[in-house]
Amino acid sequence: MKRIKENEELRGLSASELREKLDGLRRMRFSLQLNSATAHVKDYSQFKKIKKSIARVLTLLHEL
Repeated sequence: MKRIKENEELRGLSASELREKLDGLRRMRFSLQLNSATAHVKDYSQFKKIKKSIARVLTLLHEL
């Protein structure tokens, strides 16, 4: 249910807003990678969640 709501919200965004969202997700992934290299990360499932979110946004951008 949560995933459906997230997809509907993403579909309502414009191309420029999707690019901003993509940039933010990529920054989050980068900072998570830095934290895992320098310190202990509590929740490694965040890598998978962010990767899937990036893929969703890229899919919507390609549809436009």
